[in-house]
Amino acid sequence: MASHLPPLLLIGCGQMGGALFRAWEQNSLAPSVVIDRHKDSIAAPHSLVRSIDEIPKKFAPDAIILAVKPGKAAETIITLVKKRPDLLANAPVIISVMAGCTTTSLTSAFANAITGVTPAVVRAMPNTPSAVGRGMTGLFADTDVGAEKKELSDLLFSAAGTTVWVDEEDQINALTAISGSGPAYVFLLAELLEKAAIEQGLPQQAARLLARKTLTGAGELLDQMPEDAAQLRRNVTSPGGTTAAAIEILNAPENWPASVSEAVAAAVRRARELAA
Repeated sequence: MASHLPPLLLIGCGQMGGALFRAWEQNSLAPSVVIDRHKDSIAAPHSLVRSIDEIPKKFAPDAIILAVKPGKAAETIITLVKKRPDLLANAPVIISVMAGCTTTSLTSAFANAITGVTPAVVRAMPNTPSAVGRGMTGLFADTDVGAEKKELSDLLFSAAGTTVWVDEEDQINALTAISGSGPAYVFLLAELLEKAAIEQGLPQQAARLLARKTLTGAGELLDQMPEDAAQLRRNVTSPGGTTAAAIEILNAPENWPASVSEAVAAAVRRARELAA
């Protein structure tokens, strides 16, 4: 089978890195290298190594994905350029999926580590549904990043779902709060629906199935239908019915409208703090 995606160096294969890699594997990824100290194995033809020192000598990635914890970013970059500067010889695009790491900070880290190296840096904020090809990724690149590098970045994350480019880097913070953190909000709703179902006398197995299938089915309907979310909600809500009784509680100004706005604002504030 011909490779659809070019060779990559993925540094870090935790929850987010692992989700992306699973999607890329399903899209004919060319032989690539993953660096992770905790992963046990990886399917051929890809290679799993424990450190930058172990990367095969002739490996030449088209993209280097930084998926380590943000606090490890500078250390990782210094180690990479000091021990394996040859990996930058073909000018791979550097893609960060680390929350709070700005393109300026990453570019400066490379410049401080090795003179004369100013790589093309793209900042990406994917989410965990990328593992099943239903991810949502926001992307940002400075104006000095060429069209070819942006196209490659878009190709990679389109293989894991849907992409959107933002014009200003600060918009990544709002995007992080909506789509980056958003799956956790949905999972929390699933937890609460399951708990409420049990409180109303349903067995746990049935409660979990009802909560999960209701959310996944509603999400699929929202994705496929032309109506907006408000109209789809109205379609389910008969006046004076059971749904209306529940929506009256949830949609009271002091309940979900306030809670969701406050939660998103808190996530945006935290994203900005991490980037400071």
